[in-house]
Amino acid sequence: MFDKFYTKVTKAPEFPSNFDWINSNEPLSLEKLRGHVIVLDFWTYCCINCMHTLPVLAQLERKYDGKPVVFIGIHSAKFFNEQDRNNIEQAVRRYEISHPILVDNQMTVWQKYGVSGWPTIVIIDPNGTIVHKQSGEGQKEVIEDIIDVLLEKDGKNGDFAKVPIKITRHIPQDKTTLSYPGKLSISNGKIAISDSNHNRIVVMDMTGKIEHIVGNGKAGLVDGNFVDAMFFRPQGVVFKDNTIFVADTENHAIRKIDMTTSKVTTVAGTGKQGPWMSSGGKGKETSLSSPWDVAAKDNLIFIAMAGNHQIWAYDTKTDTVYPFAGNGYENIIDGGRMRAQLAQPSGLSMWNDRLYFADSETSSIREIDLQSGYVRTIVGQGLFSFGCRDGRNGEALFQHPLGLCATPNQIFVADTYNSALRVIDLKNENVSTIIGKQGMSGICRLDDPSCDSLGLYEPSDVKFYQDRLYISDTNNHLIRVYDLKTNVLKTLEIIN
Repeated sequence: MFDKFYTKVTKAPEFPSNFDWINSNEPLSLEKLRGHVIVLDFWTYCCINCMHTLPVLAQLERKYDGKPVVFIGIHSAKFFNEQDRNNIEQAVRRYEISHPILVDNQMTVWQKYGVSGWPTIVIIDPNGTIVHKQSGEGQKEVIEDIIDVLLEKDGKNGDFAKVPIKITRHIPQDKTTLSYPGKLSISNGKIAISDSNHNRIVVMDMTGKIEHIVGNGKAGLVDGNFVDAMFFRPQGVVFKDNTIFVADTENHAIRKIDMTTSKVTTVAGTGKQGPWMSSGGKGKETSLSSPWDVAAKDNLIFIAMAGNHQIWAYDTKTDTVYPFAGNGYENIIDGGRMRAQLAQPSGLSMWNDRLYFADSETSSIREIDLQSGYVRTIVGQGLFSFGCRDGRNGEALFQHPLGLCATPNQIFVADTYNSALRVIDLKNENVSTIIGKQGMSGICRLDDPSCDSLGLYEPSDVKFYQDRLYISDTNNHLIRVYDLKTNVLKTLEIIN
């Protein structure tokens, strides 16, 4: 991250006229927006720092509603998959973004504005002059101050539009049983699913019959019984005895569901995003940062702390939470667990004394030997090394995987941005594809009547149970079941 404030007069470059827009029924231009304060957010939907910025912008949009202030997202993709308009639109719906989004596939606007990091905020005054440019999250107060100054100063000069522009948008709603399901956990014939955009946890039997719905569907951080409890886009779930631990991602908290008492309690996190660096502390007194998955072993609940580029641990005996692996810097560097560098870990799987994790921003699968404390990369090469390639571990490529499941001889991987299911053969050190084709040009979607076979669409997790793989098919809003004996992929019918 770096700071860069404008001290010279710089005219904002015009938007290209032929680019796609999302959340706007017509293309926008600086000419159309003259007389408004324009806040540009350069983002890409894989980026955890960008995700942290979105709720800040939503707050500011509400504050300045009805005033001549316009917020626009410039989606400048990192991964190949993020260049697809349909995929960006899914991300916009998932994160409930209400402002217009310009699809900047080839990073044309990014280059015109001299941007070099995600996210970057650019503010343009009503006369089309750039008055602020800064990279990194945590800019709420700065953005507010600049807008307030411009509204006061330029308001006196009469530079503002007499009537603020009305941007017409149509945001479709998904009418599905699940909405962007995230993670899975299976134990004793039960499946727990994080029904992420419905802000709840669904527990069902292996036939798909729902037994419990935990959470009332509203976004919030509220403990209590299953009906009153509230979550906010939860992701990771893991069974431990007769409880389920939940990575309540956008609440920056770890929650515990007691299946015996039918109660939800918060065990770690304050509900506010924590700092980049933290030494941890007592569970509910310690702020966390975008916990994305959880795994259990003995008295420890391991946490994929995507926002800190670390893996943390919550000790159920001592009620403490602390960094367990990663020094907080974003990279792919192996070594002792507190010297190693991780990059937005987003999926966890435990097997014996090894904790495997999907390190999404380096498109890698890595492991921690819990005995030696050593972090080792199994497949993956760097922050900008990604693709869809089978072969030897040292040559194979993934694209932003989010989920995995380790068995004695294999690791099954939800290769999210390849919309594929891959497998790593640990003995032969080889990667192959189970579902999905290399170089695939598109995905069959739920709303496409011409499809005769529904593929995966950005799956977030996979779990092995009795010769079957259960897959969280996130953008299709489904749970899929792949039979390893018959090689047949089916959809699990969910019964209310």
